[in-house]
Amino acid sequence: MSRRVLLPLQGAINILPRNLRVLPWAKRNLPLRGVTLIILIIMSSCQTKTNVDLIVHHAKIYTVDADFTMAVALAVKDGKFVAVGSETDIMGHYTATEVVDAQGRAVYPGFMDGHSHFSGYGENLVRWADLKGCQSYDEVIERLKVHDSLYPAEWLLGRGWDQNLWTPAEFPDNQRLAEEFPGRKVLLTRIDGHAVLVSKEVLDLAGIDQNFKQDGGMALVKDGRCTGILLDNTADVAKALIPPMGKGQRIQALLKAQENCLATGLTSVTDAGQTIETITLIDSLQESDLLNIHINAWINPDDETMDYFMRQGIIDKARLTVRSVKIYADGALGSRGAKLLEPYSDAPETSGLILESDAFYRRVCQTALDHGYQVCCHAIGDGGVQHILDIYAEFLKGPNDLRWRIEHSQVVDENDFVRYHDYSVIPSIQTTHCTSDMDWAGERLGERIKNAYAYQRLLQQNGWVINGTDFPIEDISPIYTFYAAIARKHLDGKPVEGFQIENALTREQALRSITIWVAKGCFLEDRKGSIEVGKDADFVILDRDIMTVKESEIPETKVVRTFIP
Repeated sequence: MSRRVLLPLQGAINILPRNLRVLPWAKRNLPLRGVTLIILIIMSSCQTKTNVDLIVHHAKIYTVDADFTMAVALAVKDGKFVAVGSETDIMGHYTATEVVDAQGRAVYPGFMDGHSHFSGYGENLVRWADLKGCQSYDEVIERLKVHDSLYPAEWLLGRGWDQNLWTPAEFPDNQRLAEEFPGRKVLLTRIDGHAVLVSKEVLDLAGIDQNFKQDGGMALVKDGRCTGILLDNTADVAKALIPPMGKGQRIQALLKAQENCLATGLTSVTDAGQTIETITLIDSLQESDLLNIHINAWINPDDETMDYFMRQGIIDKARLTVRSVKIYADGALGSRGAKLLEPYSDAPETSGLILESDAFYRRVCQTALDHGYQVCCHAIGDGGVQHILDIYAEFLKGPNDLRWRIEHSQVVDENDFVRYHDYSVIPSIQTTHCTSDMDWAGERLGERIKNAYAYQRLLQQNGWVINGTDFPIEDISPIYTFYAAIARKHLDGKPVEGFQIENALTREQALRSITIWVAKGCFLEDRKGSIEVGKDADFVILDRDIMTVKESEIPETKVVRTFIP
């Protein structure tokens, strides 16, 4: 039986042996002929039961099919659902090697992350200092010192700092790095991945100074010198200098990422924007049964990678999908690289960046269209969204089923919402971005905030949205994604009324957005995303029902068990 089961540390549901039951024929005056007849009937009944690998029963199963049907039991054979129904349906017609009594707990399709960076997350786990949640530059420095003492290396790397959490909320300067880590190559990536702080040693190595110019990028200058803050394409110049990990460390990173994802109930993830080398390694690990999570890998848009995969065509394996190309329209809101139609309310000297030429966008779109590939474009500001909608419109013409996507869709001009519908462009949202940004986004946007993180309004354009986390930028937990979608609050329940709550998703919409709609977003709705006969047996058992418990209890939900083929 080709099924793997993750048992989280907090406990697992009992696996019950198929013990023989004592039958209640206590009437000693029953004629021998009658006893024989009963035995024959029982033997006949047992012989008609179908053998399967696994039965889960006494459950509250959310199938997430088209009618949002509920069930009580399911049967699995060779990694596929073969039956879903009532207790009588399953227990009366099937016998299994393993029988799991769910004890009334809720069962859902395996959670799917529609936009994440799986390989990058793994690399962070084994190579980068975790700077998320640092409340000051001082805390960043202290975490770096601890990491450096534990994992000394030529480059001191960190990720996750966010100056919006500091007082004052200002970009840091690399002069402090020179004091604390003299002579060291230091590169610290901001939470959104679109800005870095680097030491003078890295600036010198990259040839970046106060006079450096880069299309689609920027080096911040203060008092006639570069502060070490680099945005978007200029940040990429510095990142390109970091030595690559060795193969052994890369394998370790991927397997650790898988372990953490499965522990949160994720059975399918996205790896947004990858190289030939990384996708080939993922494929080899999956073929060797070391990497069992399903990965929807999007390719980078460089000529070499595009040519390599376009020659192969769409790749649709049991655990690997390659049929999408990732491009960027603009930067991020937190670092003011997201392209706005009008200047930033808190920085009127800038309106953000468009990262590539129109010729580049058109070339990628035409190549993808010619080879049946999906285009997934990062666009956060209303200017970035409008710009890429203009480009898409040239190729999509009108309604279609190509499922081209705009990733993030954080700020949308009033006149552009309907264009998602007109060209069948699918919004790919990350609901935890809303809750991470809501305390400061209004300062950046002013009145435009009313059209930001407008998830319900985006959903209404085509009737569905794709949800994800963008991890490692946000926490990998799909439970937090679900909570942010319906509550639009921090995990502590604030603000009490929720942020622009009119754009919250319902619980059913939120569950679909992390299951069947993600599957649809990568053309896998016939195989994944719901608990239906014939589909892959990806599913998860939770310790409480997120569809019915109090909203405040949702973030405390724990995964009892995760199942993947």
